Amino acid sequence: MKSIFEKDLIAACIRQDRKAQFELFERYKVALYSTVYRILDDEAEAHDALQESFIEIFKGIKKFRGESTLGAWMKKIAVRKAIHMAKKRIYFSSLDQVDAFSEAGVLDGWIDGEMLDQAIRKLPVGCRSVFLMIEVEGFKHAECAQMLSISESTSKSQLFYAKKLLRESLNQVLKA
Repeated sequence: MKSIFEKDLIAACIRQDRKAQFELFERYKVALYSTVYRILDDEAEAHDALQESFIEIFKGIKKFRGESTLGAWMKKIAVRKAIHMAKKRIYFSSLDQVDAFSEAGVLDGWIDGEMLDQAIRKLPVGCRSVFLMIEVEGFKHAECAQMLSISESTSKSQLFYAKKLLRESLNQVLKA
């Protein structure tokens, strides 16, 4: 099937053209699944979040104003769905649990993507969510705080905490 230009694809989806909806799904399913999976760390929940995201995307595509790329608009919907699903298990560590606000040094060796991915998956859900939204997805602290219903300062402290835990975890792996 020949690729449809984005404007035409959006217009066809607004008309509820099933072929256009399938094309949109095929173009974005991998990227959106990857995003929701990293937040949820559970395949079944990630599939549910992806499905719910596309339902919302198809229902709301007529509201897309083109102020961002279509992909960015869809990603925001997917992130919100994943966060909504994860909220029942997200908790945020209090600042009392964070030892000190100083950088905990650098890594003592070389790491690969798999090691980093495993270390990220071991983070507590709250700080993992903030880390992924800020460092991986590129959201600002204000956006992250709004979507997670936390303060901007909590977002910043959770990011610091996530980075500290990642360094500690990766240094332990490198020493083994």
